[in-house]
This record gives sequence, structure tokens and C-alpha cells, in this order.
Amino acid sequence: MFYDKQLEFVYSVFEKSHIHPHFVSPNDLFSEVIDADLLALFNSTSDADAAISTVLPQLESNTIYKITTPYRLCYVYMILPQRAEKNILMIGPYLKNVPTEKDLLELGEIFGISPKNQKIFEHYYMSIPIIAENSHLFLVIDALGDTVYGKSNFTVVDVESERAVPTSPINEIQDRTLDAALINMKLMEQRYAFENEMMSAVSRGQAHKASQLMASFNEMSFEQRTTDPIRNMKNYSIIMNTLLRKAAESGGVHPVYLDSVSSSYATKIEQMTSLSAINELMGDMFQSYCRLVRRHSMSDYSPTVQKAIVFIESDLSSDLTLSSIAQEQKISSGYLSAVFKKETGKTITEYIRDRRVKHAIYLLETTHLQIQTIAVHCGIVDLQYFSKIFKKHTGKTPKEYRESIKKH
Repeated sequence: MFYDKQLEFVYSVFEKSHIHPHFVSPNDLFSEVIDADLLALFNSTSDADAAISTVLPQLESNTIYKITTPYRLCYVYMILPQRAEKNILMIGPYLKNVPTEKDLLELGEIFGISPKNQKIFEHYYMSIPIIAENSHLFLVIDALGDTVYGKSNFTVVDVESERAVPTSPINEIQDRTLDAALINMKLMEQRYAFENEMMSAVSRGQAHKASQLMASFNEMSFEQRTTDPIRNMKNYSIIMNTLLRKAAESGGVHPVYLDSVSSSYATKIEQMTSLSAINELMGDMFQSYCRLVRRHSMSDYSPTVQKAIVFIESDLSSDLTLSSIAQEQKISSGYLSAVFKKETGKTITEYIRDRRVKHAIYLLETTHLQIQTIAVHCGIVDLQYFSKIFKKHTGKTPKEYRESIKKH
């Protein structure tokens, strides 16, 4: 098989971790692949057999499965293509966490372990390796999946979680009439439609449309997950902050611009103390993401120009030159200069100068930093040169600009 060496490596890794790999077939009973000592203690394997028998016949390729048996033992298994017999790799048992004495006593009672055998039972469980959910061992399994099924061309299924997914929300209705359920579903559809329209408007930077949609927001019903209306609204605002960040990203805004805005709103949401304040913050949030799209969308730029802009924006205080930016992408200065001018309408030097002046304006308006310090933050050490280019763009020196702000 084309993956023999990788399979041998994974097998060896788990054996050295004292977690036993097995090769089984869909027709094998689960009782035939778990530890014989455990079977002797339990005196019966019907529950474990039932747990796995409902899964093995339904195995699909390109899938790695995880299961926790009624004994709380965990296994990972997957189909191995091109393997004629015993084509299922099963790894386990392992535990997700260290069992407490209380856990083991309760398990012993459930499975009829006599007090005489309880200590043996406990010793068995304490000998089973622990694999936390974030363990590097799962990365080894993922790497095998990449090789066997194709890189990132597989899914990981938690069998117990899959079973817990309801087939229909109607089945979950308790003490409610069908009419009430249908009304709730209608409101849910309206909310999703609102969110989709809002995301579409933000991805295009259409602030006016976002404002129109926001006007209807107060009348909209959304899921009440707690009895506290302010907490409900905060939760919904957090969801919208995430959705709008993704919408702006799809509109061509690089994460370098999105991160600080998203983090800022996450903090502000938790500081809100009234519904009216949260509504106002939501409106401001929509507008902010629209502005980001209008100002920083790079959807029309080639990857080369996008990378150049991000490199510039990431640190305006550094020594930015055409040569250094081209070297970062390992391309020629001439090629970068030509494609940048063609797509943005500005040379790299002009773009850098414009961004530095805009950043200087921002710092003059929002901080009390000395002008010399602002110049350094903008990557211009020579204060006289800084004042010269600032005046060329704004008609005022930095000092004059700051004084004009104070008058307003």
C-alpha cells in the first residue's frame, strides 16, 4: 500500500504510548478487540458490543471516528483503503481524563463489579493511558488521514455527538403547540434573512443599506437564551460582531485591519449596561465594518499588491522602500513597481507617503504625543522633512493642524 511506512510509524507511536492499535474487520465483535482482563472483570460484553455494532457496519471512507463505550473507554478508528482484510484501524482504549474514585465506584456499580473485584477494576482503569482532547497524538492520526485520504480531504466524527443531533427541531418541542413552533421557525427564518442581508451589505461597504436594515432591528425577534434581556442582546451582539468580521473579510479586508476593530467591539459589548446602549453600539459596529470595506478592501488587487499593502500597513514606522517590499516577496523591484502602479494608480513611494500622513493625522487627533514622537511612529525621523510632507498633503504643519483641532 502507498501508505505502509506512515501506517507503520503511527502504529509504533501509539504502541510506545501504551495505547494499542488493532486491525479489525466490520464483522468483528468489539469484545474481540478490547483487553481480555477487562472482559473477565465485566463478565459480559453485551453493552460494549451493542455500542459498536451500530457503528461499524456504517463506516464511510474519508472519515476518522471517535467513540466512547458504555465503559467510558475511548477508541479511534478508520477504514484503511486498499487493505484486503482487517481493513479497519482501531486505536485504544484510552481515557479522556483521570477517573476519580467516585467515578470508578459508580462505574463498578453500573456494571455489577463486586466489592471484592473493585480494587482490580480500579487498577485496570488507572493503567489505561490518558489522551486529552488537544493531545499531539491526535495530530499523528490527522497526519495519517492526510496521507490515506488526501490532505484535508477527510472528516472526524464523534459518534456520540452525532447521535445526539436531533433529526428535526419539531421532535424537541415540549409543551408547545405546533402553531407556536411554526411561528418560532418563521421568526428564525426572518432573523437569518436579516443576518444574511446585513453581511451582504457590509461585504460591499454599503453603509446606507446597513442603516436601513438596522432601522428594523428593534422590531425583530431573536432567540431568548437567558431570562436576562441585556445578556441576550449582548450574546447576539457578540454573534453579529463575528459575522460582520467575516463579511468584511469576504469583502477583501485583510485580517490585519479587522483584528483590532473586532477586539474593540468585543470589549465594548461587555461594558454595555442597557438595551438602548447596545442597540446604538450595534449600529456603530455595522457602520465601522462598512467603512473598513470601503477603505481597505483589496478584493480588486492581485495577491502581489495585497501582500505589499499588508506589509506596508503592518509597520509604518519601519524603513519601507520599494526594494525591501519586493525582497519580502522575492520578486523584482521593477515588476512590483509596475503592477502596484497599474492596480492602485500610485507608486509605492506615493502610497507609503499617503499612509504615513493619514496615520499622523490619526495620532494628532487621538493622542497627546509630541510631534517628534508622531514622526517616528510614522517612519520619518527627520522632523523638518515630516513637517514638509505633512503640509504638502494637508496645507498645514503638524503643529498648525493640532491647534486647529483644539479650536473645534
